Parts: sequence; C-alpha cells; structure tokens
Amino acid sequence: MFVRVKVTPNSPRKSVQIVASLRVGDKVRQKIVRYIGVAQNDEELEELKLLAESIKIQMEAGSQQLLMSPEKLARINLEAKAEKYASEDYQVDLRNLVEEQRIVSGIHDTYGALFSELGYDRVISNPKRNVSAASLFKDLVLARIANPASKMASRDMLEEDFGISLPLDKIYRMMDKLDHKAIQRLKEITYQNTLNLLGGKISVIFYDVTTLYFESFDSDELKKCGFSKDSKHNQPQVLLALMVTAEGLPLDYEVFPGNIYEGKTLIPALEKISQKYNIEEVILVADSAMLSEDNILKLDSLKEKNISYIVGARLKSLPAVLKKKILDPENYPELEPGYLVACFNYKGKKLVVSYSSRRAKKDEQDRIKALEKLEAKLQKSKNPKSHLSNAGYRKYLKLEGESKIVLDEDKIALDRAWDGLLGVITNSEMSPPEILSKYSDLFTVEDSFRLTKHDLKIRPIFHWKPRRVRAHIALCFTAYVLVKHMEHRVRLQYRKLSPEKIRQALVRVQTSILFDKVKRIRYGLPSRLSHDARKIYDLLKVKKTITPYIIKKL
Repeated sequence: MFVRVKVTPNSPRKSVQIVASLRVGDKVRQKIVRYIGVAQNDEELEELKLLAESIKIQMEAGSQQLLMSPEKLARINLEAKAEKYASEDYQVDLRNLVEEQRIVSGIHDTYGALFSELGYDRVISNPKRNVSAASLFKDLVLARIANPASKMASRDMLEEDFGISLPLDKIYRMMDKLDHKAIQRLKEITYQNTLNLLGGKISVIFYDVTTLYFESFDSDELKKCGFSKDSKHNQPQVLLALMVTAEGLPLDYEVFPGNIYEGKTLIPALEKISQKYNIEEVILVADSAMLSEDNILKLDSLKEKNISYIVGARLKSLPAVLKKKILDPENYPELEPGYLVACFNYKGKKLVVSYSSRRAKKDEQDRIKALEKLEAKLQKSKNPKSHLSNAGYRKYLKLEGESKIVLDEDKIALDRAWDGLLGVITNSEMSPPEILSKYSDLFTVEDSFRLTKHDLKIRPIFHWKPRRVRAHIALCFTAYVLVKHMEHRVRLQYRKLSPEKIRQALVRVQTSILFDKVKRIRYGLPSRLSHDARKIYDLLKVKKTITPYIIKKL
C-alpha cells in the first residue's frame, strides 16, 4: 500500500488516498483502499498526508503491537522522505533564478507550534473532518498576531506575506463554525492552559470591562448604544469583560449587550466561571465601577464558595461621618516615608485607604492642567453655561449672578483635600498593605485591554450579525492568549521581551521562494535568525534551518 496524491486539473484541490496495487491477470491495477480527504492548500495537504500515513501504518500492522504510535511513525516516515528529497545535490546557475515570493515564516513556525501545543486546533468541532476550517482558524489567528486587520485585509496579507490563498467566503464559513460550543471549548482550553502554567493554582482574578464600538448606527439584541469608553455614544457597542491572572494570563471572557451597566456584568461573569471551573480559593480584584450595594451583597454571598473580593471604593460618595475620618491625617500611621495607610469599618466590611505623596503630586498636576484648559475655554466660549453639562468641568465651576460662570475656589480646595488618597473595600483577611498591593496590580487587566484593543485591533468591528461578532471576538481572544503565553514563556526561559518585540523578531524570519527558469525547480531560501528569534525557536523546540532546500520540481 502507498499514499497517493491525486491532482484535480485547473484546480488547487488535491485528493489524498491510500492505494493498493493488485495483480489482475497479467496486469497490475491500483485500488483505492481508503479515501482520506481533499486539500485546498499545501498545509492541508501535509496534514492529510500525515493522517493517511498513520492510517496506512495501522492497516499494515494489523493486530501487531507497535513500539511507537502510528502518528509518530508517520511523521518520521514523511520527514525521512523530505530529507532525502532535500539532500539531493543540484548545481544551480544563479542567472536562472528569480524570486517569486517572500513569505513570513517566523510567526507560523513559532506561534503555530504554540497554537497546536496549547490545543487550540481542537476548538473547531471534529477537526479531522473539518480540516480546512481548523487550518483556516489557525491561519487567521496567526495573521492577527502578525498584522491585525479586517478579514479582507487578512486574506490579502495571508496571500502576499504567508503564501496562503483563501477565498473570503471560506473565511466567513469558518467563522460560522465558531458557534457557542466552539467558543466554550476555547474558554475551557484557555482556563486549563493558564492553570497548568501556574502549577494548578489560581489565587487572584482581575476583572474589568471595556466597550467595543461598531462602524454602524443600527442596533440589535447584542449591539446597543450605551455609555462608551471610546466616546462613541451614538454608535452601538458591546461590552467585553475580561478575567486575567496577576501575570496578565487570560482566564475567561464574556460578551454583554452594549447598554448594560458594567457593574451588572460582574456577578453573572463570576457565577459562570465558578460553575465551569473548580476554583478552590480566589480573590477577585476590580475597580470602583463594579462597586454597588447589590454587588457587595452578592459578593459577600460568594464567600461560602471561597471567593473574596477587593473592589475600588468611591471615597467621595461615602457617608459624611466616614469622609471626615478619611480626611483626618491623625488616622494614618506612616508605613514608609510618603506612604500612609488607614483602615476603617464600612458596613461590616474593611475599608482600606492609602495616602501617597507621589500620587498627591500627580493629582495636583492633573488638576492644574485641567484648570488651565478650563480657563482658556471660558475665555473663548460664547456660551460658558455649556460647560456646566461637562462632569469633568462642572466640579470646578459655579454660577455667579444670572449668566456668569466662574471658577469655584471652595470646590477646588475641597477637591485638593482628596489628593493622594486611594481606597478599597474588601472582605479579605489579608493585611492592609497586602490588600493595597493586590489592588495596585489591577493595571495588568488594563494592559490586557490595551493589547487587545490597540495592538491586536479588536476594534472597530466590521461584522453585523451577533454570531459573527462573537466569532470575531473569539478570534481576537485566541490571538491574545497566544501572545500572552508566548510573552510569559519567553520571560521565564529567556528574558523579558514585550509582545511587540517578539512579533518584530519573528516577522523578520522569512523565506524567499526562488524559481529556476531552466530546470523548473522551486527552492526555499530561509533568512538568518536574530539572537532573540533563535532563542524563541529553541524554547518552543521548533527546528529551523537556514540551509536552502527544494520545495518542488515541476
């Protein structure tokens, strides 16, 4: 038996079959023993050939016990054939060579290996039957890491930079396979990967919400107008809630309709994650937008499930008696020069407030800039009353007489009294310094949103149907997961490199496709690897040679 690749004339489609040679009389005829599938590109072809080789080995072995798995034997066989093919000695006349294409190989080599290692090739259901869709999912995720863009631009980039040709309608058909079940598998795989990376224990979850707007003015059950953090209040949006660890590694995410108040997303998201995963003990850290009486009561009820919380407090909204205590310097013991911490009781919970001289200096500078800007606007504006509708300006203004708007020095002095103060409400048993330290790490989730919204360009979103919107977010989330896991692994095993530095090192790893016009041979000429790129290849155990090789003889 042998594996045969049958080419369809005038089509990129290639059929992979297992064929046996049978003697019929004086003639030898070939019989198809097993039909494996149809490949649309070279990557799919290699996957199908590997599958066919492993099935052939199983069929030939019968009941015989194999020392290695059929899949491993198949890969060894294919690599041996490729090595024999590539080692042939050819004399090349450089004058006959032309460069057909230059493709980026670093992203697919490394992030592609990480994609498979972490199990994201299992997100699409029945990946062995949906080979094309699973491969396309991988290509789009890697394309977003390399150069995030729209699906149409990603298709063009895959063809120009990666040598992968994909019809746009095929991309959208693949996105439709990212249904509810596929997205749940994606989340479960992500949680388990992060759990494994952290030694099987997650003790702190950071939670935050952002808004993602659309280049549209039409709403539906998911896209709705609401308070926009991007100041796109007249455009529909969705809310994206993200949960990460202290290291910035992703745990889970949820998508909510755009008109929901972000504080109302916290409990549903927590309940989902506690139901799905076996969490022993977790401290939730979230900003003051999540603080409401209802949320505090529900978070207290989760104490039985070993989920405690540290939530930012709106100090200026607290009762007057408590605010007087907070503003009294006598209540603050000094932990270190310029840093003081006090602890108060608030409705049976612990209210921890810190004062930082560095933070006070920044607050003062920010207010000075805001007042200078406001005074300039008041002098230029024909209707100063319009500034009263701006919450950022209104706290510094007062109406004098019937029409004159002036700066309110009393309000400015009152605002100055809160400089440098930061408070959190918690039911945790940790010490006040530990509590504040955990809360200060909340920037990790904010940094994660910067990565997804700007570096991976999750917004603006050009899809309209809710299922496509969810599929787009799933693609971006997968890219984000790979980027953060790569960053974490590189930092632990090599040195600290930002996601952008890693990307830059890998996109420079390229392969020139050269064609010999006389001998009709196509060659691959790999570029050299930088020191950082070589280290990334090594830590992922991805082999990379800079020796030219034969791709195909025509």
